[in-house]
Amino acid sequence: MDKQFEQFFQQQGFKTQTAIQTAVYEPLKEDRSLIGLAPTGSGKTLAFAIPLLEKTVPGGNTQILVLSPSQELAVQTTDVFRQWGAVNHIKATSLTGGANMQRQIERLKKHPEVVVGTPGRMLSLIHESRLKLKDVQTIVVDEADELLNGETLDEVREIVMSAPVDVQLAFFSATQANTAEKLSETFGVDVEQFDVRKTDNTQGEVIHGLVRVAASKKVTYLRRLAKLKHFQALVFFNHVSTLEHVAAELKHQHVSSVKLAGHQVQTERATAMRLFRKGDAKLLLTTEMAARGLDIADLPAVVNFDLPQDATAYTHRTGRTGRMGNTGMVVNMGDDHDLRDLRKLVPEVTFKPLFLLHGKLTDQREVLTDDEAPEVTVNTEEVAETKEVETSANKVAATTTEKPTTKPTGKSKPVKAAFVGGKPKKKINRKKHSKKKGMRHKNIERYE
Repeated sequence: MDKQFEQFFQQQGFKTQTAIQTAVYEPLKEDRSLIGLAPTGSGKTLAFAIPLLEKTVPGGNTQILVLSPSQELAVQTTDVFRQWGAVNHIKATSLTGGANMQRQIERLKKHPEVVVGTPGRMLSLIHESRLKLKDVQTIVVDEADELLNGETLDEVREIVMSAPVDVQLAFFSATQANTAEKLSETFGVDVEQFDVRKTDNTQGEVIHGLVRVAASKKVTYLRRLAKLKHFQALVFFNHVSTLEHVAAELKHQHVSSVKLAGHQVQTERATAMRLFRKGDAKLLLTTEMAARGLDIADLPAVVNFDLPQDATAYTHRTGRTGRMGNTGMVVNMGDDHDLRDLRKLVPEVTFKPLFLLHGKLTDQREVLTDDEAPEVTVNTEEVAETKEVETSANKVAATTTEKPTTKPTGKSKPVKAAFVGGKPKKKINRKKHSKKKGMRHKNIERYE
């Protein structure tokens, strides 16, 4: 790293480069085309920003293009280039759909060395000869697995074809949809692969939780989450129609939430992001595409209101929390069938049940002390088989919510439920307890 950038790196509080930053630094400085694969939140933006800025000539025409899948990620990346570009007087601007094109054209007249944007808007300005690529040295395709799909692949290819034949290409992603060989074939350049997903150590501890909840109760559960102190989350939906319906319900119930969807104009999206980043909104309702690559500092949680339909989507959604060593939590909502399918979708993930206890969301089930255990009655005259007694006792100890059906006969005496887990010789009568509508763990809320 050049001395001036190294000093600025330390001033920002960084001590060492991450695995992906170290791996691609020299290749990018040497104009080699590559694909960099690293976990979400591992510093991929700086991995390409620093070496590319170091070799950019101030005062020249546009030399770096960065393609992003969403307006928010483009703006976020532009901010990074502006911050670090100030070190050697490099200008950066963003070109995204939904924004005023005339203003973007005016900014291009100032000849920014770095242009970040969405492929569609960039291509429109290239066709109008407003964005000139004759001096472009490097094209970065961020979130490559998303951009190299369907129509956007054609747009990316056309942008590359509009640049000089010897342009350097750099692809970055957290998941691999294309091999280096396939990229080389598609774009006609030799592409090297740098995969640090197994060696990266920037990921913090993330709890992947399960909440069994019926579809009709999801909004109610979401509302209760929003009331938790210090709780803030990205809430993911599979369909915009569901997002809009839930947003309307939460607004009606005065729940602190904003939405981020593709059909919104840029000012609405920018306002939503500003409110959420400031902490003025507890929930940011969004879709997979809209939130791709977003970096929200210290985000406590991600909620999958709708469970993702593929493993790649799960990786990108959950990567919004637990970034750069911070802790995080993923709340997966669904019925038994949904949660079973999720386990099959990402078998490498360890899931834990989540509970609402004492105003907190936790994966720790509360255990009652001897003094807190409720009393139940034991019939002293009826003796059951040992296995039957153990089974019945274990059900009581596990605080089953089934309605009691056994009627007491003979004399009864109270015992503590906390002790009904060994090998009692007596049949348990839960008639008395039925008045309390079933035993439950203290303060545990269950949604069915």
